[in-house]
Amino acid sequence: MTTTDPAGQAEPEDTEARTPPSGPALSANTFIGPTALQVGTGNTMNVSYRITRPLPLDAAADELAAAVGLRWEKEAGLRRLLEPAPLPVRWQVSDRKLAGRIGAGTAEGARARFPPLPGLAAATREDLRRGGGLRELHALYGGLASGRLLLVGPPAAGKTAAAVLLLLDALRYRANAAPESRSRIPVPVMLSPHGWDPGADSPADWAAERLAREYTLFRGRDGRARALELLGSGRIALFIDGLDEVAGRLRGAMVSALETADFRLVLVSRAKEAVLTARRARLGGGVAVALQPVRPDDAAAYLLGPLPRTPPPAWRHLTRELLEQPGGVVARALSGPLAIALLRDVYDDTGPVDELLDTGRFPTPRAIEDHLLDHAVAAAYTARPGRPRPRHSPETAERALRHIAARLTEQGTRDLSWWHIPSWTDHRPRAAALGTIVGVLYAALGIAVLWQLTDPLWAVMYGTACGIAGGVVAGRAGARPDGTQPLPSAGWRDIFNPSTVRIGIHHWFWTGTVVWLVFWPRDEPIPLWLCYLSTVPVGFSATLVCGRGYELVAGTFIGVGSGSWFDNVREHHSSPPVADTRSIGPWDVWLHHVRLRMLLGLIVGVAAALLVGPIAVWVHGFPGGLASGLLAGVWTALLAGPVGNLGVATALTAVQLAAREGTPVRLMSFLEDARRRNLLRTTGPVYQFRHARLQERLSRPAQDPEPEPGTRPVRPPPDA
Repeated sequence: MTTTDPAGQAEPEDTEARTPPSGPALSANTFIGPTALQVGTGNTMNVSYRITRPLPLDAAADELAAAVGLRWEKEAGLRRLLEPAPLPVRWQVSDRKLAGRIGAGTAEGARARFPPLPGLAAATREDLRRGGGLRELHALYGGLASGRLLLVGPPAAGKTAAAVLLLLDALRYRANAAPESRSRIPVPVMLSPHGWDPGADSPADWAAERLAREYTLFRGRDGRARALELLGSGRIALFIDGLDEVAGRLRGAMVSALETADFRLVLVSRAKEAVLTARRARLGGGVAVALQPVRPDDAAAYLLGPLPRTPPPAWRHLTRELLEQPGGVVARALSGPLAIALLRDVYDDTGPVDELLDTGRFPTPRAIEDHLLDHAVAAAYTARPGRPRPRHSPETAERALRHIAARLTEQGTRDLSWWHIPSWTDHRPRAAALGTIVGVLYAALGIAVLWQLTDPLWAVMYGTACGIAGGVVAGRAGARPDGTQPLPSAGWRDIFNPSTVRIGIHHWFWTGTVVWLVFWPRDEPIPLWLCYLSTVPVGFSATLVCGRGYELVAGTFIGVGSGSWFDNVREHHSSPPVADTRSIGPWDVWLHHVRLRMLLGLIVGVAAALLVGPIAVWVHGFPGGLASGLLAGVWTALLAGPVGNLGVATALTAVQLAAREGTPVRLMSFLEDARRRNLLRTTGPVYQFRHARLQERLSRPAQDPEPEPGTRPVRPPPDA
C-alpha cells in the first residue's frame, strides 16, 4: 500500500508508524486501538495506542480462577464427571419450605441485591417454574437477584457432582467473557464448612482464612487482606458443600450468619437436613432447587455410551428393562448417579450385569444398591486396562476400609482425622519401641564420645546411663495420646515469618551482649564473636517459641518459655497458616510433618549443639566441649524430630494396625490411593468416605461373603 504526496509522487507507506511497539507480551491487559488520525495535507499518519493494565484485584481474581480451575478439573477427572459425558443434571424448584418466598429471590419489581452477571438475564418466576438442566442452572446462578441458591436432593442424588459441574461452567463462562466484563463475574470457590465457628468469625473472615490456607495467592497477612477485598467486592462466589454434615444448632447458626455475606452463595445439602435447618434459620432471599432423579432413558444412554455399537447381550437386556419398565425395581435403583456409577465400576463390558434382573436375589432397589456397594471396593482394586495397577489386593483394601469405617461409625463421625489414628491402638508398644531406638542410639553415641575422654569402664557406665535415661524420657514423650489438629502447613513461611524473625534477632543480639558482659571480668574473657556465635540458638528458639514452630522445641531445654506465658505473644506474632501447594489436603499435611518438621527438628538439635559446644570448648578444652555439644545436639534433635512428631506416631500406629488387623503398613499412602480410586474424598484436612452409604455398608460386621457378580447368573430373557 502507498500514499501520494501533494506533488503526485508515490512513496511507500510508513509501516513502522502502523506497527505496535514491540516488547514482552502483556497478559490479561485490555487493548483499545489503534486509532488513526490523519492531519495536514495527508502525508502524515499518527497512530495512538492505549493499554489499560488490570487492577490488582482483577489480576488476583484471574490468578485465583486459574488455580481453582486446575484443582477442580483434576477432581472432576477423579470422579469421572467429564469422561465419559456426564449424566444430565435436571432440577426443579423445591416444593419444601427450605427458604423464603421466591419473590424475595427474584426481586421482581424491587431492587436486586446482585445484578445479573454480564451476558445473562435476570432470573424470573417463569424461569424457576420451568426448571431445566445444567445450562439453566448456571443462568439461575448468575441471574438470581438475591445471589442465594440452595442445591438440595436426597442422599446419593449427585449434589456434589452437580455443584462441581456448575462451578466448572461458571469458570468457563468467566474465562470466555470480554476483558471489560470479566471483573464483574465472580470466581466460584468451593469450600467445606468444616471447622467454622460462626459465633467467632464472620463469613468473610472465615472464608478469607480458608483461602489463605488453601491457595498460595493469599499467603501472609497481605494475602488474607487481599482475600477479604475480593470477597467484599463480590469477585468471589462461595460454593459451600457439606452443610448437612454439620450438627443441627451449628448449621442453623451458619445459615443465619451467611445472610449478611456480601458475595454470591451456593449451598449444597441433603433435603432432609435442609428442612430441619429451615425450622431454625432460613436463608433470606434463598431459592431452593431440588435435583431430579435420573430418567431411565438418560441412564440407558449413559451406560451404553462406552460400549461398542452392538452392546453385549447382558447390557442390552438391562437397558431394555430400564426403558420398558420405568417404574420397575432396576429403574428405581438406577435413578441416582451413585448407583449408575457403581454399576459401571462393578461390571465390565462383558460382565453379567443382567443378573440384577433376578427379582429373587434383588427384590428391592435397596438390595441392588447394597449389592453394588458390597462390590465397590473390589471393583476399585481390580486391575483393568487403561487404569493404574492397584498397589493392594482387593482383600487387603476391603479389610482396611472396613476397619476404618467401623472406627468412624463407633466414634459417630464421618471425618477421618489422620492425627487421631494413634489413638486407635495401645500406645505402650509404640512408646517402648521409640524409647528403645532412642536409648540405643544415645547410649552408643555416649559410649563412643566418652571412650576418648575417660576410662573405658566409666565411658560404658555413663553412656549406658545416658541411654537408659534418654530412652525413658523419649518413651514418655512419644506416649502422648493423639494431639489436636496439626498446622495446616508446616512450611518455612509459617514458622519464620518476618515478625517472629525480628523477635529472634532481638533476643540473639541482647543475649550475646549479656553473656559477653558476664564473662568479661574473667582473666581470660570470652571473645565477643564467640558470645554472639554461641547465642545464635537463643534467637532461633525465640523465633520458634513466638511463632508456629513452638511445638518443635516444647519440652526441650532450648524451648524454655514455650508454655502458656508466651501464648499471647504467639497469637500476636503468628501469621495465618501458609500453604506450600495450591491446595492443602490430609496427605500434604502429613508429608509436611514427616519431612519438613523432621528437618526442622534436626536444625533444633544443631542449635542446641551450637549453644553448648563453643563455650564448653573454650572453657573445658576441645575434647570435652565437643562431647558436650554433640550429646546435647543429638538429644535435642531426637526429641524435637521423631519423638514428638504426629506423622511419625501415625506411621508407627500403621505398623501396629498392620500386625493386628492386616491393614497396609503404609496406611497414609493407602488412604491417598483410595481417594484417587474414588472411594474416599478430602474435606479440608480430613478424609471422608465418598458416600455415607458406603461407610454405613462397610461398617457392618463381616458376614458370609456375597457371591461375586456372575457366579449365579440368572437366565436372561430372550433377545428381542
